[in-house]
Amino acid sequence: MQTGLADFIRDTPEGAEADAILRKCVHCGFCTATCPTYQILGDDLDSPRGRIYLIKRALEGAEVTARTRLHLDRCLTCRACETTCPSGVRYGRLVDIGRRVVEERTLRTAWDRLQRAALSFLLPRTGLFAAALSLGRLLRPFLPRALKAKIPLETRASGPWPAPRHGRKMLVLGGCVQPALAPGINAAAARVLDRLGVSLLEAPGAGCCGGIRFHLNRQEPGRDDMRALIDAWWPTLEAGGIEAIVITASGCGVTVKEYGHLLAQDPEYREKAARISALARDLCEVIPVDAIPQRTGVASVAFQSPCTLQHGQQLRGRVETLLVRAGYQLTSVRDAHLCCGSAGTYSLLQPAMAGELRARKLAALHEGLPLAIATANIGCLSHLQAGTDTPVRHWIELLDDALERKMTP
Repeated sequence: MQTGLADFIRDTPEGAEADAILRKCVHCGFCTATCPTYQILGDDLDSPRGRIYLIKRALEGAEVTARTRLHLDRCLTCRACETTCPSGVRYGRLVDIGRRVVEERTLRTAWDRLQRAALSFLLPRTGLFAAALSLGRLLRPFLPRALKAKIPLETRASGPWPAPRHGRKMLVLGGCVQPALAPGINAAAARVLDRLGVSLLEAPGAGCCGGIRFHLNRQEPGRDDMRALIDAWWPTLEAGGIEAIVITASGCGVTVKEYGHLLAQDPEYREKAARISALARDLCEVIPVDAIPQRTGVASVAFQSPCTLQHGQQLRGRVETLLVRAGYQLTSVRDAHLCCGSAGTYSLLQPAMAGELRARKLAALHEGLPLAIATANIGCLSHLQAGTDTPVRHWIELLDDALERKMTP
């Protein structure tokens, strides 16, 4: 694709990056077959190919409008198009650049700005979010139906976290909303790794990865969250002995693995960010399959592979192999490559599209009549659970359950 970027971005690092990405796109249209929004709307401007055209025009200095922004807002950034693209177009990175430019050149409604400001303020702050969740439970009977569905009635108990006792050590991301919504996820990870001879540690203050604000087009505040997380982890890393930084939420994992790139222009943090990215591992990457005792006949489970796991991190089949090894029977899931509609704050800002995608995903997950649905990301877990009575759990909790039964007389 030929480009002619405008002066305001041509000679910047983002301009050079965008230009290289744009030149790789040949508008073949393969991406339309795996784009969730195109599948529903049938509008080429709601496909990766169409959005690339809109971004190209914006970077060349053409007028952008609220309509331009709407097409970009509707993108889930699921990155299924990257998996499909034969030319290796890094669409996810391009849409980040394009959204920033379009955001700066258009004005949102007052209500839209208020929503985004509230989410940007509340979600990254773990303590504040936990307090808001508690208040939401008290007021739940009086809330609108859509919001009520987002608030779980109770939080599953986390269970014990083993004290550090092994020579092998790994850090784990605490996260922002996960400690309040599902504290059992990291605790289950700690128990499983403890059985494998690894002590899992949480550093004080290691909260939000920065992805929430960054993908709300508050990219510099998002980078501030990334720097704060690096600062929280750094003393433990400098002390030595940390093999990996484990991420139990695949949405956070794809962000942390990109720190080296996202902070490459920051002279103070770029080397630290590169080290963090090099150490970052999704939880499924640090559990060897042959370390799990082989069993059969535990229960039937449908696994929903989050987009951030299968497309963002390109980790397909690892979780499924671990669950099968532990004895779970995995049901077949139609169109497993398509997004469930969660996508961070997307389900709050684009509820109609997110609701349609969730309904389609749950229909596919339920076809095999599973006893439970497993996933690898807290956002997907919360979003799916709001639409079904079938228990939705993180896969590590199911693995922990299976190992506990195996080891209990």
